[in-house]
Amino acid sequence: MAQILDPLPADDPDTILCCYINATSKIQIARVTNVPDWYFERVVFPGQRLMFEAVESAMLEIHTGMMASAILSDTIPCTRLMVELEGDSARTETSSRSHGDVPEATGRTTALSTPSAALTAIAD
Repeated sequence: MAQILDPLPADDPDTILCCYINATSKIQIARVTNVPDWYFERVVFPGQRLMFEAVESAMLEIHTGMMASAILSDTIPCTRLMVELEGDSARTETSSRSHGDVPEATGRTTALSTPSAALTAIAD
């Protein structure tokens, strides 16, 4: 996965693929601030899935948008968001920890209309 705007530092070859899902009804800002010489910040809309590469030591900060500000809602180690690749299928480690065994990905894309539908899909 290419991150064209701000590539990861070249001195750390151990990168992981991560997935974060905004399961709220509010717009969020996802930001990594603890990796030197790397800037990562993305807007994540309700129900949106954000996939990104990071170094294993990275911490993802989630800021939830309010009227004229954003509040730091959560800080998640990127190792908890890591996607495990097994052949042609993948699953998120966070989903398996939170919701028991997660079935292998089928390769189909499903549009989820609400954040609660996203949580239900993860749990199934």
